[in-house]
Amino acid sequence: MEKLVINGGKKLYGEVKIQGAKNAILPLFAAAILTDDKVVINNVPDLSDVDNMIKILKNLGVKVDRYGSTAVIDASNLCGYEIPNGLAKELRSSIFLLGSVLSRCKKAKVAYPGGCDIGLRPIDIHIKALRDLNVEVEESKGYIYCNAENFKSTEISLDYPSVGATENAILSSVLCKGNTVVHNAACEPEIVDLQNFLVKMGAKVTGAGTSVIKIYGVKTLHGTLYDAMPDRIAAGTYAIAVAMTGGTVLLDGARYQDMRALLSKLSKTSCNIICNGDKIYIKSNGKPVSVPKITTQPHPGFPTDLQAPMMALQTVSDGVSIFTENIFENRYRHVGELIKMGADIVTNGRTAVIKGVPYLTGTEVYAQDLRGGAALILAGLKAEGTTIVKDVRYVDRGYEKIEEVFRSLGAEVRRE
Repeated sequence: MEKLVINGGKKLYGEVKIQGAKNAILPLFAAAILTDDKVVINNVPDLSDVDNMIKILKNLGVKVDRYGSTAVIDASNLCGYEIPNGLAKELRSSIFLLGSVLSRCKKAKVAYPGGCDIGLRPIDIHIKALRDLNVEVEESKGYIYCNAENFKSTEISLDYPSVGATENAILSSVLCKGNTVVHNAACEPEIVDLQNFLVKMGAKVTGAGTSVIKIYGVKTLHGTLYDAMPDRIAAGTYAIAVAMTGGTVLLDGARYQDMRALLSKLSKTSCNIICNGDKIYIKSNGKPVSVPKITTQPHPGFPTDLQAPMMALQTVSDGVSIFTENIFENRYRHVGELIKMGADIVTNGRTAVIKGVPYLTGTEVYAQDLRGGAALILAGLKAEGTTIVKDVRYVDRGYEKIEEVFRSLGAEVRRE
């Protein structure tokens, strides 16, 4: 079990080059198998989730080569349509492959996906969208069996603006004859990135970033070269770290338009924020002030993936903050660990009340999911004494060499 050992109390200074977005790369990899041509994707982060996606693709007969932050994907010999339990349980985003595999093979067998245990995250929205496309779906013994021999374009109305279901609907429809319209679509920037990627491959998709997406089916797609978008969640985590510890940091490659919900709140917590193109300059001006209310919502609202890091900031801010988690029902697993460090937090269902304390104290804590683990690292950077964050493998799912990033900014952190 790998762990991070953090000696807190250091302010952060320097520059961070923002990694490629995990939540964009995984659906891009899924989309890459929609053509027999080679696809080249740049800005691919070094993450365990990416490694797991590559294992799944190779299991399907896809050739994937990595050259630093570049991936070359060749699906010309795609020969499988099954994602077994052993692979699917490691990666929630394996569900993205369902739409792509169906488009290519007209059938699929997918084990129920895994990932972080942060809530039910039901896939019924995905299944309903596929059934709207006239896909025969059967669920049995932990697997989803799909037959798409009678695929047909249609209008899909999602019961909830699910990011994954929106992306699956798009991936299922790009090679389907006719026009498909997705209503109540999710609006996240990663969906815009997927649309841009598919369009470069020859697809006809419009409306990403709005609640209505239109897909005009084409016969084939071709290879392309594409630069994946920067990771707005990683950038937001590092911005919160500066607000929490103090210091001055330049986020190189961060896009302000993707981070408005967070930056508007950080600007009220004693931070100066200057945005210039794809660079964001964060300067802390002393002890932060609590944000009275944080409510997670689909984009463009406050992202659930930044709820835990933002809560870590509120534990050492002046005042009281009230959080409402509207996306996942089990996303307060980091609360008990923060309380071990001296945080004053009370939860009731989806609500958490945080009263800022003068300081946190380093101790041994356990990461139990990706973003909660990141929150504990931030708390360790601020805490007095030494903090040991165990089970850091969860954090490795979404942050590229996080200890090296913070060390480059002056923090005392090492992996053991």
